[in-house]
Amino acid sequence: MLSRFRQLADRAYEHVLRWELGETPAHVAVIMDGNRRYATEQGEQKTEGHREGAQTTEQILYWCDELDIEEVTLYTFSTENFERPEDELEALFDLVTAKLYEFADADRVHEGEVRIRAIGETDRLPERLQEAIDYADEQTAGYDQLHLNVALAYGGRAEMLGAARDVARQVADGDLDPEAVDDSTVSDALYDGPTQDVDLIIRTGGDERTSNFLPWQANGNEAAVYFCAPYWPEFRKIDFMRSIRTYENREESWRRTRAQRALALVRALGHAECAEAARILHRFRDALPSSERERLDGEATEDTDVEPSAD
Repeated sequence: MLSRFRQLADRAYEHVLRWELGETPAHVAVIMDGNRRYATEQGEQKTEGHREGAQTTEQILYWCDELDIEEVTLYTFSTENFERPEDELEALFDLVTAKLYEFADADRVHEGEVRIRAIGETDRLPERLQEAIDYADEQTAGYDQLHLNVALAYGGRAEMLGAARDVARQVADGDLDPEAVDDSTVSDALYDGPTQDVDLIIRTGGDERTSNFLPWQANGNEAAVYFCAPYWPEFRKIDFMRSIRTYENREESWRRTRAQRALALVRALGHAECAEAARILHRFRDALPSSERERLDGEATEDTDVEPSAD
């Protein structure tokens, strides 16, 4: 009876959250932590925790599709995870291999046009897993509705180091002018996977750290971060929607801060002397508190109008 009541309460709360949500992130990255601890607390083998966590992984793809999220990156296996016991590694490799084949053949994946790719030092993985990666990549190569990046044998520092070496080789070979190195140069040298910067990082399991995950794509974009207590097998749609709400609140705060800074510049320097700030103010005007908008409207003259000038 209590379980039934909990399900009804969760469903009602889910509807409330869905109604409250507005803008959703384009790219969500997930650190799926807590599988082994969950299994231990349930009195099960650690491999069972990974197996139950895989069910949550499948669900999050459906949730992303429902919310029109364009890209999701899942931290499935880090370079540090190679240090785990051999029997646990083999069981995990078998599970990921089976899931990749399953996803690549799933009707819902093809109906939703989900593009599946792996990122990381995949050459370090067992041959059977590499073959599953290639199969999933080939089966979904023509899709772009939802991008699913599976981080396997992944480490953010290793990715950045590899990119630095690649850029250095191009410079040494005379194919690249050092003065021409910019953000896009580094982005092009990273693993072939994510198509855009990360907007939101989710970490389950209670730890509050991002564990060397997508440092270039997330930190450079000042991604929102949502830490939550449930282990990955316990992660619910409600938890996912709460994370989206965190992203929205951060975006609203970011827009308000930019608008307030632009307003301060325009008032201090004048519209003509600070055209870029005026454009920012015009773009994010609605993020200002109503009292600030009313005050701004009251100040509006030919010299202080927030509309950008022809210049």
